[in-house]
Amino acid sequence: MEVRKYVTIVEEIHMEAGRKMERPGKRAAAVAVIKNPFAGKYVEDLTPLIDIGDQLGAILGKMAVEALGIPPEKAESYGKGAIVGEAGEREHAGAILHPKLGTPFRNAVGGGKAIIPSAKKVGGMGTEIDVPIHYKDAAFVRSHFDAMAVRVDDAPRADEIVVALVVTDCGRPHPRIGGLKKEEAKKEDGLR
Repeated sequence: MEVRKYVTIVEEIHMEAGRKMERPGKRAAAVAVIKNPFAGKYVEDLTPLIDIGDQLGAILGKMAVEALGIPPEKAESYGKGAIVGEAGEREHAGAILHPKLGTPFRNAVGGGKAIIPSAKKVGGMGTEIDVPIHYKDAAFVRSHFDAMAVRVDDAPRADEIVVALVVTDCGRPHPRIGGLKKEEAKKEDGLR
């Protein structure tokens, strides 16, 4: 894996709609800008990208949790996303995000029974991606349905991939649309 740079973005939310939060909420994106070994060519076997996903799940998951300044088990929500430069294809993002990234990412955030939501796209330098996030142990906890916008101003170059993992210690500010609450989740099947 050839990494050009790592980027960490941290948001600490104190107020929303003019109302202070009971406790500030934090969201962190840990981002890697990597060289795409398959830029400009079609390749049947994407195993090298799958193995990169395995490495990045651990590295970026740990970086995100450390950026929040919390123990891993205090992480509440997670999500993943990737932007492939124009000489690549969305399947390159899929190879990184899906087969092997999940287990090391879950280990870095102290578990997680719910599927890790994802987004992928092809774009040029400065392309933004909305990384979807939800509660890590029960996907139907409505207060945690959210997204974090991630952008690296000089990436991805045509032969690069931007990989972003997002971790939070909270749901949305002032949730009030009903549905399953975090405290009510059974956390058995990753759904409810």
